[in-house]
Amino acid sequence: METSGKVIKCKAAVAWEAGKPLSIQEVEVAPPRAHEVRIKVLATGICRSDDHVLSGSIDNVRFPIILGHEAAGIVESIGEGVTDLKPGDKVIPLIAPQCGDCSSCQHPRNNLCLKADLGKNRGVMADGTTRFTYQGQQIHHFLNTSTFAEYTVVEEIAVVKIDEMAPVHKICLIGCGFSTGYGAAINTAKVEPGSTCVVFGLGGIGLAAIIGCKVGGATRIIGIDINKDKFTKAKELGATECISPQDYTKAMHEVLIAMTGGVGVDYAFECVGHVDVMMAALLSCRMGCGTCVVVGIASAEARISLSPKLFVSGRTLTGSYFGGWKSKDCIPKLVSDYMAKKFNLDGLVTHTLPFDKINEGFELLRAGKSIRTVLIF
Repeated sequence: METSGKVIKCKAAVAWEAGKPLSIQEVEVAPPRAHEVRIKVLATGICRSDDHVLSGSIDNVRFPIILGHEAAGIVESIGEGVTDLKPGDKVIPLIAPQCGDCSSCQHPRNNLCLKADLGKNRGVMADGTTRFTYQGQQIHHFLNTSTFAEYTVVEEIAVVKIDEMAPVHKICLIGCGFSTGYGAAINTAKVEPGSTCVVFGLGGIGLAAIIGCKVGGATRIIGIDINKDKFTKAKELGATECISPQDYTKAMHEVLIAMTGGVGVDYAFECVGHVDVMMAALLSCRMGCGTCVVVGIASAEARISLSPKLFVSGRTLTGSYFGGWKSKDCIPKLVSDYMAKKFNLDGLVTHTLPFDKINEGFELLRAGKSIRTVLIF
């Protein structure tokens, strides 16, 4: 492309500090260096994780920063040494990179590449520098991706080519929310036919978990949320029933045990990010074989106090990152499965807005009025 090798000036939503709205600015995006790829972002979703940064609940984030991590676009240019991508390829940036060489990538059950930025919040590329500047000031990266910009630069281990016919305003969700929830059910829990599941939190990730439970063959899927407006969507996607904690005086785990004849559920998914909900999910699992999967991101200072009896009785508590998918290996297949109608994620997109209305999209999220807002450039 004619911009190859040149600095690109483009619009980006910059977070200057926690607690403040994003600011649309014209930033400079440097060309990709060796083993890097510059992407023209076409569509990007607004995820709760982005809001966690803006609210200050994720610590050690380096401001100013360009957030965004759930996107699809096309390759604008490539750096030296990049061989598996070319300009014009349709791609998804990856919050879970896959270098293929580290011990985690080579482990058959591990998808957390040692080069991932999870929890580190370095805010820079592998060489310790950024590719974003604003009037000479350095702007930091987020989760290897930074998709709240018309152009972004990522490392080649953090981007994968997908079906060129895939609709970007839908499959961008595979970059985070859908894959995380769906994979928590399919890969982490390995939901079995005939099982009973409960999903705490019916946002984008929780609803994706419901889709995964349905695909896994669960016969009973209970959705839980304090926002009853989400119940209709949850049932459309596979929930067999939905309940609100506000309708009960008993603790939710007691309600669920009663609903299951005193047994408890086979699989519980915590998609809220609150320690009290995590405990409720664990306590709702049946003794002997129940599994609780924590997917939600709690605040940095959150802690859980547990009795060892919960585990001696045979329950399992585990977590799931990016749904357990090895990204470069699995994301193209997930996109192909969507194109083949093996699952339907269209219902997760409730709002589509122009990029300039990004702050409006965050307000919809905070007000509980959206599942996923997708921004179009």
